[in-house]
Amino acid sequence: MVRKLGAEFFGTFWLVFGGCGSAVLAAGFPELGIGFAGVSLAFGLTVLTMAYAVGGISGGHFNPAVSLGLAIGGRFAWAELAPYWAAQLAGAFVAAGVLFVIASGAPDFAAGGFASNGYGALSPGGYSMSAALVTEVVLTAGFLIVILGSTSVKAPAGFAPIAIGLALTLIHLVSIPVTNTSVNPARSTGVAVFAETGALGQLWLFWAAPLVGAALGAVIWKLILSPDEGLENLGGPDEAAPA
Repeated sequence: MVRKLGAEFFGTFWLVFGGCGSAVLAAGFPELGIGFAGVSLAFGLTVLTMAYAVGGISGGHFNPAVSLGLAIGGRFAWAELAPYWAAQLAGAFVAAGVLFVIASGAPDFAAGGFASNGYGALSPGGYSMSAALVTEVVLTAGFLIVILGSTSVKAPAGFAPIAIGLALTLIHLVSIPVTNTSVNPARSTGVAVFAETGALGQLWLFWAAPLVGAALGAVIWKLILSPDEGLENLGGPDEAAPA
């Protein structure tokens, strides 16, 4: 269990440091900024690379919503849910702290939003709370369907991290203007602590919506898309999914 939690810690650290780091350090850099597309790709690459690196140890969730969805889908033991959440949150906090130390070394540094998520005045495009809620629920549900489908016993072996990484890239391409993209409560929580906006006050949505979306995606997969899959994959790291 210690190895599993260590893998979840480092995987979530990599996701937050690489994904949010690309937004904080590189997205708006004069003339060489990577923009929304670059940040989207960075998030997808963090999941893809760490899923191959440590996915065989812990299943490579790196996301409390994914852990919940996999438990509902019969791919993950409920008894391990709370420890996984704790490891994922710890990884996100440490990554955000390291990123803050680096970013604060720049002249005239101001944390600002610090890659946090938000709606209304804190949405990159000024989108409403209802728009943010629907976006996060729908995209997290789709993410779980991709995860469960690409790690199904009937899916081609060895390609799941690629499909999941590309799915996360697509999710960011769609939703960065709306919420700055969460679909991951740990990612949202880690950076919100360092933001100089009201991100902490809106954090509830970026827990509630991804968890609801993950549950919805798991139910759709289990009851409609793969009704014959059964529970034979419960708890095994080889069958659990990176995300």
